[in-house]
Amino acid sequence: MAEETADARPPSDRPADGLKAGAIGFVDALVIGLNATSPAYSLAAVIGPVVVLVGTYAPGVMLASFVPMLLIASAFYYLNRVDQDCGTTFSWVTRAMGPWAGWIGGWAIAMTGVLVVGSLADVAVTFGLLAVGLDSWADNEAVSQILAVLLIIVMTAVCVIGTELSAKVQNVLILAQVVCLLIFAGVALYRVYAGTGTPDSLDPAIDWLNPFGAGGAPLTAALLLGVFIYWGWESAVNLSEETEDPATAPGKAAIWSTVVLLVTYVSVAFAVVAYAGPAFLADNADEEEFVFALLANQALGGWDWIVLVAVSTSALASTQTTIIPASRTALSMARRQALPRHFAHISPRFRTPDVSTWWVAAIAIAWYVVVNQISENALFDSLTALSLLIAFYYALTGVACAVYYRRHLTESLHHFLLIGLGPLVGAGLLAWLLVESVQDMADPANSYTGTSWFGVGPPLVIGIGIALAGVIIMIVWRLRAPAFWSERPGVADPDLVHGKES
Repeated sequence: MAEETADARPPSDRPADGLKAGAIGFVDALVIGLNATSPAYSLAAVIGPVVVLVGTYAPGVMLASFVPMLLIASAFYYLNRVDQDCGTTFSWVTRAMGPWAGWIGGWAIAMTGVLVVGSLADVAVTFGLLAVGLDSWADNEAVSQILAVLLIIVMTAVCVIGTELSAKVQNVLILAQVVCLLIFAGVALYRVYAGTGTPDSLDPAIDWLNPFGAGGAPLTAALLLGVFIYWGWESAVNLSEETEDPATAPGKAAIWSTVVLLVTYVSVAFAVVAYAGPAFLADNADEEEFVFALLANQALGGWDWIVLVAVSTSALASTQTTIIPASRTALSMARRQALPRHFAHISPRFRTPDVSTWWVAAIAIAWYVVVNQISENALFDSLTALSLLIAFYYALTGVACAVYYRRHLTESLHHFLLIGLGPLVGAGLLAWLLVESVQDMADPANSYTGTSWFGVGPPLVIGIGIALAGVIIMIVWRLRAPAFWSERPGVADPDLVHGKES
């Protein structure tokens, strides 16, 4: 039997006043995983920069970026089978590699939410105002920032009121988002084949799926962006304690999320590149997500609000779902005494982690407001720093999977490939991208501000600063409350590995 760690019990054995078990089903978990990635917003934000790097091979980059995501999703699936803990990476890495590595993994997840929530709310508000014709409001920074803060508060309240309500909201938002994206892609491709596209329109070609067509260096930079657009699918697993069939459904939802995203991203990338052409996308790459607004006006005319609604609902949905992993991770850390105990408070009425959820929202709002006072570009630089945290905790999870299952990897080819080699290859690819990110961010010229902080780019300073802050807080809490650090890593229970009850 495996060595057990504190509170590594399945949800059914946890106290009755814990999270609400069975609140959502597989489809709800899948939708939440999809919405957490913010497909429309993510595509709009990166399609221009990716085309600048690799030209018409942008769909191939979407395909290549999928590979490490699928391999890490496999790690999430198999680790969730033995430990259905809402802290996911934090809990699993602690089990496999010890409390120090587990704590840092949990910190990385929590901070990704803090960095991105404000930006997502800002995009949701801006595009929502544009969709209803309130362009002057969208151009007013004070108005848009106030509305973004109010939106964060509203979406946080939805998260606290209940997981079922969150799932219902997400179902509506993903439907609106996907329908709008498909309409846009369909009309764009129709115009290309009908000869009514832009002057730079191109007929789609199968070799656009070749990620190596543009060479090594451009591919590396493009893959960094590709990893960002897939990030978030694991939110379904953070709800494992609240999902029906918690041992398998959340993990399956995570895997299927990556597959659905692959189809969506490749399809829309084909449509955008074919309709607009590489030259237009390259010339407007600095427009970020607004490139979709430009294209929508050309392709759909008076119906361009369809794409504006897609991006707005995408960011709106992700504003809510991005809070979930951060708050559940904080809850998991607190009940293991890796954070102050009050973060583990569960609302008696709604059975959701109310304290940790509101704390995540409060810190995210503070970050958004303060960084915005520096400049809008500084906010973009903080988002660029996300790639460091994302690559780190995904890679850590892949390694933890192989380490935790190490005694079972030679039992079958299936175990060796899907539980050992696959997650390790995914972790290796992400570690490589992490190193490339650090090298790229070290050059101040690659930042949005174009300025230097301590001789390097602002995103790298932000990323390192967050990591150092985490280390300091971890050491301080280790001195104040050492109980968590007495846990020892273990190995997978043979009965659970083979799908039996322990």
